Amino acid sequence: MKFDNMLAEVNGFGRFQLMTILLMVIPRITLPFHFLANNFLAAYTPHHCNTSSLDDGGIFKNLSQAERLVVSIPVQEDGTPSSCQMYSEPQYHLLFNSSNITELPTVPCQNGWVYDHSTFISTLATDWDLVCDNRRANRTTATIFFIGVMIGAAVFGYLSDRFGRKRILLVSYILTTIFAYASALSYNFAMFAVLRFCTGVGISGISIITIVLCIEWVDIKHRTAVGVLMSLDWSCGTCFLPVIAYFVRDWRYLTAVLTTPLFLAMATWWWLPESARWLISNGKVQRAHFYLSKCAQMNGREQFMADLKPEVLSKVILVEDDKRKYSYLDLFRTPRMKRVALLTGIVWFAVTCTYYGISLNVTGFGVDIYLTQFIYGASEVPAKLFIYLSLDRLGRRLNQAGTLFLTGVCILCNMFIPSDKGAIRTAVGALGKTCAEAAFTTVFLYTTELYPTVMRQNGLGYCSFIARFGVSVSPLILVLEEVWGHLPSTIFTLVAFAGGLSASCLPETTNVRLPETIEDVEQTRRRSISPSEEKNPQYV
Repeated sequence: MKFDNMLAEVNGFGRFQLMTILLMVIPRITLPFHFLANNFLAAYTPHHCNTSSLDDGGIFKNLSQAERLVVSIPVQEDGTPSSCQMYSEPQYHLLFNSSNITELPTVPCQNGWVYDHSTFISTLATDWDLVCDNRRANRTTATIFFIGVMIGAAVFGYLSDRFGRKRILLVSYILTTIFAYASALSYNFAMFAVLRFCTGVGISGISIITIVLCIEWVDIKHRTAVGVLMSLDWSCGTCFLPVIAYFVRDWRYLTAVLTTPLFLAMATWWWLPESARWLISNGKVQRAHFYLSKCAQMNGREQFMADLKPEVLSKVILVEDDKRKYSYLDLFRTPRMKRVALLTGIVWFAVTCTYYGISLNVTGFGVDIYLTQFIYGASEVPAKLFIYLSLDRLGRRLNQAGTLFLTGVCILCNMFIPSDKGAIRTAVGALGKTCAEAAFTTVFLYTTELYPTVMRQNGLGYCSFIARFGVSVSPLILVLEEVWGHLPSTIFTLVAFAGGLSASCLPETTNVRLPETIEDVEQTRRRSISPSEEKNPQYV
């Protein structure tokens, strides 16, 4: 008897599975909160030099605020006051004649800056003057966070395969909460950067463990629905984030509010089940029997587990050594595992690199930051609906490869659309972002199905590590626009095509049992399960 047959007998998509999914929604909703929070935490607000140092006690103090700006702040080409320069002394003649101002001497801001607080009460930039020469420091906050996520993916992937999904998930809850609240209390940028890095490490565990825990409890025919359903957490969180940020415009309070759902997640953690697949693979058959019995009881299938002895479970998933501890090195020890690891690494890099590359390069909708962020989140829903309808019909491999190829085609097409065709460029860019989001939705489910139970978290942790590297590289690729205007688009197109080609070389996993061991992956063929076989618990 295979585990998937046993899971079908206790109902692989009943009240027990729905409860698990709903409990996962609470922590997963915080993922886009923190992953995209930098748009609001480190937002720039209009600013100009503080000109109080020019007050000589004479004419200057009698001028209105508008007049003071005219005589003390040079005007940029777009007609707005300069953000980083001021006149070395008041230019009173500009009140009467402003036609010739090119030769007037200017100096960098001498006494700090004055900020416009109409949109944000406070941000990292306004609190620590991360503008002008310090602007680069403000831009690094997102990179620092994602480096933490990258490191956390490797750490939590290994730990959850060694010590269990549930236990390490609680560690992730606690670490994220502690470091996020501590970052809100930071008194300088260096302290914030370190704590933001640690927050990224902690939240990475939530990202990769929750999806695996849910997929391992769901039967074959419902894996697609659950994979897409859980990805909607991201879209919903992306829509909720600007709403929360609109009402909480101080970055410290916003950080605290965005982290608050994790307290509820910790309170409901007690009701989460451990993965029965992981327990059996690690020789913990008594605990596996306990959780399977709870599943059967909640789903109204008590009789099946009443007749099943715990000792039988040890034969459901056969491993060479149930005391063996797996590591990332096992991803590259055997030929087929090595092939899967290399190909999925390329796919994940391509998915994240192009997704964030498009997101950072697509022309906005011409509305404020809150509405723009909301529209971006809402626009991802059609992509997920398409993937839900096509994953079982077209298969994982064709969807993964196809969406990446289409992403590359959209980027390529935008290179040849004239810059004055703004509406068309935006539409094609938005279509590319939709395809990239479809690829992102597919890759989580596809990767979870490719790796065996004994290495699933290690595999997803490794892929997530590669993915965050792709995220970090995206902004650097965009900078290459200074070398040649189309160079970033050319690179993103080639990366997308490389990812699509790699995905086409991966095995299909639609209606196929989840592999339990490395030996399962090394088999030449893995046969699909027909509906009649899935219902027959004696099928081996």
